[in-house]
Amino acid sequence: MDEFDVIVIGGGPAGENAAQYAVQGTDRTAAIVEAELLGGECSYWACMPSKALLRPLDVRRTARHLEGVTDPDVDVAGLLARRDVWVSRYSDSGQVSWAEGAGLTVVRGRGRLAGKREVEVVSGAETRLLRAREAVVIATGSVAVVPDELAAVAPWTSRDATGVKEVPPSLAIVGGGVVASEAAQWMADLGCRVTVLVRGDRLLGRTEPFAGELVAEGLRSAGVDVRLGVSVTSASRDQAAGAPELGRPHGGPVTLTLSDGSTLEVAEVLAATGRRPATDELGLDEVGDPLPDWLHTVGDASGEAPLTHWGKYQARQAGALIQARARGESPPSPPETVPVPQVVFTDPQVAAVGLRADEAGPGATVLDADLSGVAGASLLRDDLSGQVRLVVEDGLLVGATFVGPEVAELVHAATVAIVGRVPVEVLRHAVPSYPTASEIWLRLLEQ
Repeated sequence: MDEFDVIVIGGGPAGENAAQYAVQGTDRTAAIVEAELLGGECSYWACMPSKALLRPLDVRRTARHLEGVTDPDVDVAGLLARRDVWVSRYSDSGQVSWAEGAGLTVVRGRGRLAGKREVEVVSGAETRLLRAREAVVIATGSVAVVPDELAAVAPWTSRDATGVKEVPPSLAIVGGGVVASEAAQWMADLGCRVTVLVRGDRLLGRTEPFAGELVAEGLRSAGVDVRLGVSVTSASRDQAAGAPELGRPHGGPVTLTLSDGSTLEVAEVLAATGRRPATDELGLDEVGDPLPDWLHTVGDASGEAPLTHWGKYQARQAGALIQARARGESPPSPPETVPVPQVVFTDPQVAAVGLRADEAGPGATVLDADLSGVAGASLLRDDLSGQVRLVVEDGLLVGATFVGPEVAELVHAATVAIVGRVPVEVLRHAVPSYPTASEIWLRLLEQ
């Protein structure tokens, strides 16, 4: 049995951070068990490839909205090649080098709990047993949910959309969340005829209503057919591929029967209907609830917000806790309020943190402003449109939503204000540079 101080099952960003923070600056040891590529979903099939696709296309759209700039062409092959560079051509050698340089041991295979602080790793016909002297961390991420009505046609998932190799002439995207909205954006810009089928009454149902409305408007202006209040009741495919290849159609055309009685035929269908923690067959059922103090879950596997930055935050906290316990010290205490920010890289972008207006208390104040009324923002595009909302309770900022070009860079100021519990009367003295989009803060706080 091989022994380490800490064993992490799952080598995505959360797992890497948990292992690093648990042992850094010490002579203690940590192992990362990974069945696929070290770096996880974010590095190869989610955050990095999607943004590698979206950013050049966003630059092109911006150029279209600036007088005096020639509309640049889209080189599809070149864009996909750029994506491949950002995912290291699906090689994790660089991630392994980083881990080894940080003093971490990479163990290949599928891990599961085999007893108290024991992990069984299966790789092919070989089984290896590891033992943790201090702690085990579960960081196995999440997997795409494929609804029953689509399962028979072997639909695309987010991995196919980010790893697209052959752009289908038409694509139906089932879902109305972040994956659906972002994939619709880049697939339409790559020349695909996209139809988005949303069961609810708007896109991005967990954000402020105006955010989903503005994103739907932006997608429609890009040629996307956004249909609200409709779901898929059944699906069939003319001919299924024998062994579906990532990013290529999984067979012949797909016919979808919809809840409104209509049918839709497309070259491919993408199931963007959510994700669930990848915790099956890990042996967690045998551990019981609550988890013992030697076992931690971080990232998507924890069931909390499935966002890389949140998983990394959880991992840093778990690592610090493990370090403190090893030293016999009290673990550091986080701030009273730690909100989860999120950015949706559509056109317009959506950036939000904290509470929505409908989640705040009855005495909350809601401050709205039009982003186009700010000179610094209007310089970003000649026909800019966007909206910003702050939610204030007891003189403190508790929520913020920004919709418009480049607003991803505005949300961190709101995150800092919420975590630091900075009174809005103090925020009025934080002078934004002119001319920048940050001036929107003055427009809001002057209310």
